[in-house]
Amino acid sequence: MYFMPVTQLLRHSSVLAVLLFLALVLQRTFLQASYYVTIETGINLRGALLAMIYNKILRLSTSNMSMGEMTLGQINNLVAIETNQLMWFLFLCPNLWAMPVQIVMGVILLHYLMGRSALVGALVIVLLAPVQYLIATKLADTQKSTLDHSTDRLKKTTEILKGIKLLKLYAWENIFCDSVEDTRDKELTSLKTFALYTSMSIFMNAAIPIAAVLATFVSHVLIDDHCPEPSKAFAALALFHILVTPLFLLSTVVRFAVKALVSVQKLGEFLESDEIGDDSWRNGDMPVSLETCKKPPGQTKAINRKQPLRYQLEGYDPPSRRTLRPHETEDVAVKVNNGFFTWGSNLSTLSDINIRIPTGQLTMMVGQVGCGKSSLLLAMLGEMQTISGKVFWSNKNRYSVAYATQKSWLLNATVEDNITFGSPFNKQRYKAVIDACSLQPDIDLLPFGDQTEIGERGINLSGGQRQRICVARALYQNTNLVFLDDPFSALDIHLSDHLMQEGILKFLQDDKRTVVLVTHKLQYLIHADWIIAMKDGSVLREGTLKDIQTHDVQLYEHWKTLMNRQDTELEKDPEPDCQTALERKTLRRAFYSREAKNQIDDEDEEEEEEEEDDDSMSTTTNRRSKIPWGVCWRYLSSGGFFMVFLMVFSKLLKHSVMVAIDYWLAAWTSADKTNSSRAVRDSGPGNLTGNLNLSFATEEEKLDQYYMPVFIILCGAGILLCLVTSLSVEFLGLSAATNLHHNLLNKIIHAPIRFFDITPLGQILNRFSADTNIIDQHIPPTLESLTRSSLLCLSAIGVIAFVTPVSLVALVPLAVTFYFIQKYFRVASKDLQDLDDSTQLPLLCHFSETAEGLTTIRAFRHEARFKQRMLELTDTNNTAYLFLSAANRWLEVRTDYLGAVIVLTAAIASIWSFDYSIPSGGLVGLGLTYALTVTNYLNWVVRNLADLEVQMAAVKKVNSFLTTPSEDYEGSMGVSQVPEDWPSQGEIKIQNLCVRYDPQLKPVLKHVNAYINPGQKVGICGRTGSGKSSLSLAFFNMVDMFEGKIIIDDIDICSLPLQTLRSRLSIILQDPVLFSGSIRFNLDPERTCTDDRLWEALEIAQLKNMVKALPGGLDAVVTEGGENFSVGQRQLFCLARAFVRKSSILIMDEATASIDMATENILQKVVMTAFADRTVVTIAHRVHTILTADLVIVMKRGNILESGRPEELLEQEDGMFASFVRADM
Repeated sequence: MYFMPVTQLLRHSSVLAVLLFLALVLQRTFLQASYYVTIETGINLRGALLAMIYNKILRLSTSNMSMGEMTLGQINNLVAIETNQLMWFLFLCPNLWAMPVQIVMGVILLHYLMGRSALVGALVIVLLAPVQYLIATKLADTQKSTLDHSTDRLKKTTEILKGIKLLKLYAWENIFCDSVEDTRDKELTSLKTFALYTSMSIFMNAAIPIAAVLATFVSHVLIDDHCPEPSKAFAALALFHILVTPLFLLSTVVRFAVKALVSVQKLGEFLESDEIGDDSWRNGDMPVSLETCKKPPGQTKAINRKQPLRYQLEGYDPPSRRTLRPHETEDVAVKVNNGFFTWGSNLSTLSDINIRIPTGQLTMMVGQVGCGKSSLLLAMLGEMQTISGKVFWSNKNRYSVAYATQKSWLLNATVEDNITFGSPFNKQRYKAVIDACSLQPDIDLLPFGDQTEIGERGINLSGGQRQRICVARALYQNTNLVFLDDPFSALDIHLSDHLMQEGILKFLQDDKRTVVLVTHKLQYLIHADWIIAMKDGSVLREGTLKDIQTHDVQLYEHWKTLMNRQDTELEKDPEPDCQTALERKTLRRAFYSREAKNQIDDEDEEEEEEEEDDDSMSTTTNRRSKIPWGVCWRYLSSGGFFMVFLMVFSKLLKHSVMVAIDYWLAAWTSADKTNSSRAVRDSGPGNLTGNLNLSFATEEEKLDQYYMPVFIILCGAGILLCLVTSLSVEFLGLSAATNLHHNLLNKIIHAPIRFFDITPLGQILNRFSADTNIIDQHIPPTLESLTRSSLLCLSAIGVIAFVTPVSLVALVPLAVTFYFIQKYFRVASKDLQDLDDSTQLPLLCHFSETAEGLTTIRAFRHEARFKQRMLELTDTNNTAYLFLSAANRWLEVRTDYLGAVIVLTAAIASIWSFDYSIPSGGLVGLGLTYALTVTNYLNWVVRNLADLEVQMAAVKKVNSFLTTPSEDYEGSMGVSQVPEDWPSQGEIKIQNLCVRYDPQLKPVLKHVNAYINPGQKVGICGRTGSGKSSLSLAFFNMVDMFEGKIIIDDIDICSLPLQTLRSRLSIILQDPVLFSGSIRFNLDPERTCTDDRLWEALEIAQLKNMVKALPGGLDAVVTEGGENFSVGQRQLFCLARAFVRKSSILIMDEATASIDMATENILQKVVMTAFADRTVVTIAHRVHTILTADLVIVMKRGNILESGRPEELLEQEDGMFASFVRADM
């Protein structure tokens, strides 16, 4: 028997090749397994953090949200960004202890191979590492400032898109566009620094190994006076390549650690912010088990409507008929004693509150705009901070309150889910509620009836529709207490009456539920069992209407005059459901257009599908795994051709130089070796030693003098090129991002108003937030990484093929395998990525939804249900994310094994060819070193391809918006031709006017002719859908006027530049829109008016005293959307805004909907005096407002039916106007 000793076995090159292969396979398998474990842990961590944040949101104090300490944006960032940062940090965490071990081992091995010179190389690496750390921290800082700027930019963009109609009508879009561009410039400046640091970091990663190799070999030559042999040289080269990865990762890990610390700090701040008080205040005196209050499931059907529900459930004795005046405490549902409440600042908003809410009766709260009615409701619900005083709840009512806020809040869910709101569905009750809120006609309009998704991401409903759904939600709930905060503000008179009669008096009172109603409509006071009158944050009077009549005659008289006025309005209101019908019309309009648009889209898709004939599995994978080359090209071309050329050229050059360096090293070491052996052969047997030393040294020096300078030059060139390439890619990406965002913003801001009717707001915002972010920050690094790894793989394969041409035969099947793996993976990865995105969106939405509807959720006591929903959504998203990372592991395991096979092939091929003495030892080393790098870069190629494909979708989406047509801003007249003071008279001629919203839709105005004298007060009325609002838009050239013309002061408005036309007229819209900034900015963004003029406008709008009282006066802060003012005050600001612009033509589109009677009255008078000599066109929904006009125009179905003085029209017995007025007499 012959036993082979281990040392001899290990000398067999083929055995070593196999061992190398096995070592690679094992190392990779363990690596991927460890990755999977850390990722799973990271995902669990994120789930836990999300739950923590959510629990905190449910307890946040309301003042935090309304005072702007916590904005929705901040909460979204916590959820979307900070939790992910911590998760990523956990993924990379194991590297913190694995990397140093790897580095130390590497240095020891290098020292063993190369002696002292290895330490020089290692020293270079160690010295440059802190520089990398420095760059990494700088990167984190710039990223933070970039994020701040982009949040700011998004906020401005959102405001612009929400108020786009107003901006266009006032010709302010350019001012606002510029302010966004300014913020964007700041963002780009920090992006530039970001790009600079990123490219520095990429450069360091590429240059460090070159510098280290250079230092090592040069110092080796200088210290040991000769070059190392190939076996050692290439082992050292491979080690340097291996050392690069841990160093690169170390800098990344450090950067993520810094980010994670910032995130922890932010989360800490959030978790420590104010909460509302504990819930003991709502628990009454004795503990009631919750069971008594929940309704038993089986009993819903058997409820007798006449006998109130709760007595059946809680087994109380049936009620004796109550006296109307609550004396005994039993009859008080809620009682407040000496309450002083505040919204966070130390000033009390509500002071000295003593009230009681009688059980089972209708309590009404009245008072002027902004006197603290809504705040009192919230104080009772425990949302305000109590300075002193107590709120008592009786036991029966403690459990939950149905609450409808003034600013309606909808869930992203179906209409039915929004109304039932987690209660069991009861058909009869549901039907009754829908009828009471007259929602049926609106539901019929929706494409899927009450199963249609509404809310942020769903269909945009108008204010009135949203408000009615919120009221319906409050009515549907089975609670003893119902709080309604001004449910009538967005409804017209018929709807309000219907809601009052059917909903509140009939539905709620039949059930003997306790109702608290805040309202401006004084005519309903006669129905109230108990009245609370408020003034300036305290209670003015409390009692029944009779009490007030006897004790406070003045107040009663004041109410009476106002009530009379409201009653006359009722009588003279000819238009049933006008506003509502208008809302329904807009809804219908939005659908038609959306359907038309969808049809067009579908047709496009069908055409695409027809091109690929058979729709078998192969073609679907084909269609989905195509790389969007067209989009890539568009992206690159928006970066500028010079940059593209520079990038491509420098990349190719850099990789050629890298290969040249290694090849030169191989040639050098091999030359050294062959040379020394030749020297030994040449000198004869005599004087061997002396001769040899002499000749060897001189040869060696000659060689080193020949090889070393070239080596140094090549390394220097390589380092320089690394810098150029990294800079060119980053700045290419930056210029592309700059151009794309600039074009997108300009296109969208100048798009016709129709575009905004059809396109959901969320979709446009996504282009500006998510997609812009991807283009700014994600595409450049992906592009860089992709080009780098693919060029590295190509150069490696080239080198292997050059060293051992035989191995090409084996590489062909490997290439085919690789092709199929990457194709298979890219399809799956794209779908999994979509799955991850689509599960993340509902999660983010749920968070922002909860933050918006906090008061409602807490009043209803639905915290637990919402938390459950959040946990379900988190689970779904985490699962999707886990699948995605598992798919990445799948790919990496496969590409790693492929790489190992490549190494094996290269090794065996070189052993086999070495027997025929084809390559030199140096070249074999070169081939193997390159084969070893391939394993690292193969999976990067695929991952980057998949990423790029997903990221290019963002460019594609942005591009799809770049094709929208703009409005024609030029007009046929130059700005200089228009007289300075045009329109000086305010004379309007409308000739044969036809208007439509879109060339595909029917005209809304047909051949309208009218003449308005300068300074006339004109009222336009007509049933809904008669084209009144379209006419008001036509004055501003906002709609498609395809026939006829409007002539104002002898100039056809279609020939004017839009900017000029719109800046010379004023309009007041139905929905109040305010922008964040100062009051001054809201009234006059162009900064052209004096302070006196602004104060005058505020005085006309009855706001002067209020603004004077604010800190800063005109420069007082307006928060986002004007949230810090009540709805009525916002409407008054919009009036003031129109007064500031002293144009001779004013158009009022039903501008006084949410203003209380007294204020509206003063306004009517003031408008008449302030605009005595100007033309005022009022679009009236209530006829009584235009009875004093000089001219009334009655419209029907897009035609003018009759026009003339109101007195004349009233005389025509059979006329439409007369019938309008008579209809309710």
